[in-house]
Amino acid sequence: MLSEFFRQHGFTVECAGDGIRGLGRAASEAFDLLILDVMLPGVDGFTALRTLRQRSQVPVLMLTARGERGERIHGLDLGADDYLPKPFDPEELLARVRAILRRVAHPTASTSETLEVGELRLLPGARDAYYRNESLGLTAMESEVLEQLMRSCGRVVSRDQLSLHLYNRLATAFDRSVDTHISRIRRKMGNGRDMIMSVRGTGYQLCSPRSKKIQ
Repeated sequence: MLSEFFRQHGFTVECAGDGIRGLGRAASEAFDLLILDVMLPGVDGFTALRTLRQRSQVPVLMLTARGERGERIHGLDLGADDYLPKPFDPEELLARVRAILRRVAHPTASTSETLEVGELRLLPGARDAYYRNESLGLTAMESEVLEQLMRSCGRVVSRDQLSLHLYNRLATAFDRSVDTHISRIRRKMGNGRDMIMSVRGTGYQLCSPRSKKIQ
């Protein structure tokens, strides 16, 4: 049903009925985005995503069980770009897919531009990020989050601002998508993780090592 729905809206769709076949196709073919159900025979969605992220940063939207907040956070923590709890309205799924594709398909800067804050460097057009010359291996959405923080270095960027930029929707109290993307970026930055500061009740702030402040 979803395949036909997306085809009616101009998408080319391929399907796999289990995690093993899905992983095989994702590894051997080029896709713009994957919709991954947690409940899959053979290999579950979490295992599939964990394996996929070892070799690909293709955007992934996960379908999770309603009310299972831990599932959603776990999926994001493994590298999913967004999630949608079941049951859902196909139109909402379509909107979320379009929001992700819009962000990953149209970088906001030319490939020649470089952003630098201290030892952190980002090439927005190529979505390559480095800390102390070590590649961070960010997903497209993580790169978008980091770009927004770097362009606003020293200023607070609210969760709503980040959510609107990424997904075209305001953040809610129960939506941890932005927070989990931030957590993954910090983890990948290692010793540089403290450059990204949490501002209670507001959002996040990127500071150069010499200009850190206590919020």
